[in-house]
Amino acid sequence: MALTLKTRTDVQLEVRDRFKARRLGLRLTQAGLARRSGVTLGSLKRFEATGLIAFDSLLKLALVLDCLADFDKLAAHDSTSLETRTLDEVLAAGRTRKKGRVK
Repeated sequence: MALTLKTRTDVQLEVRDRFKARRLGLRLTQAGLARRSGVTLGSLKRFEATGLIAFDSLLKLALVLDCLADFDKLAAHDSTSLETRTLDEVLAAGRTRKKGRVK
């Protein structure tokens, strides 16, 4: 088993590259994607140049690029997504209150 260590910047740039490749694969211009998603053209250009974008804007782009479901497992406690749980399980999980520790 290989161990790969990625920095925050590595992940940021990989996500940027994947989104750009997806946009190009769908033959969308930056202006076209910006218009369809509601993200400003400036924000999209900055994202494709630097990898920096607001999370809400990233989700808007993902919706248009048909990859919003990829966020289902992001920071999930276990390997199951919301899709694989019943409504009763989702509601039961919402009833337990969890607190963070104060430092």
